[in-house]
Amino acid sequence: MGKLWFDNAYFVIGTAYAGKSTMVKELAKVHDGIACEENYHDAKLPELDAKEFPCLTYTRDIKDWHDFIRRSPEEYKAWIDGVKKECEIVELQMLPEICSRGKKVFVDTNISIAKLKEIAPIEHTVVMLADPEISVRRFFERPDAEKQFLYQLIMEEQDPEAALANYRRGLELINSREAYEELRDSGFAVFYRDEKRTVEETRALIEKAIGL
Repeated sequence: MGKLWFDNAYFVIGTAYAGKSTMVKELAKVHDGIACEENYHDAKLPELDAKEFPCLTYTRDIKDWHDFIRRSPEEYKAWIDGVKKECEIVELQMLPEICSRGKKVFVDTNISIAKLKEIAPIEHTVVMLADPEISVRRFFERPDAEKQFLYQLIMEEQDPEAALANYRRGLELINSREAYEELRDSGFAVFYRDEKRTVEETRALIEKAIGL
């Protein structure tokens, strides 16, 4: 495979609760594009080799989900870091075909900052940021099934309060101030969560940044 370069792909990176998923869907809708939404790489999950992708296949092959929430904060963060690296490999396998369909492609991505600078014009990536504390504090407030499933597992533990504290500590390690600052200082256009701004206003700001 030659050097990958994506002229028609636009990437959104950043922290949780910053609006990445909403923006990818909104941009694709307005520009008749393709939305590669959060975890779009899951389409490849059934065929992945557990030896090559141990982190991505961990949840696919898990026998007891209580083991997932019982891990130490350090184990949880190491797993998340591993997932991101493996996701990058899978995404870079998927994107050439997706981008060959002749439409603009908007990607909620796990691809690293360094790799994004190699594969697309720098103005094709934007960073969306929310305060790291929000990601920890509001993790279980979202109604999506995945987070409610994890919360239920925690509540089933012998000491639910200790289990919840353990899980939140993992979230704190993942959503650290250092991770936030690395994204903020990446060199890409940065947009901060603002409750007073509408989705359409945020989209307009991003469109200007990426030249649409």
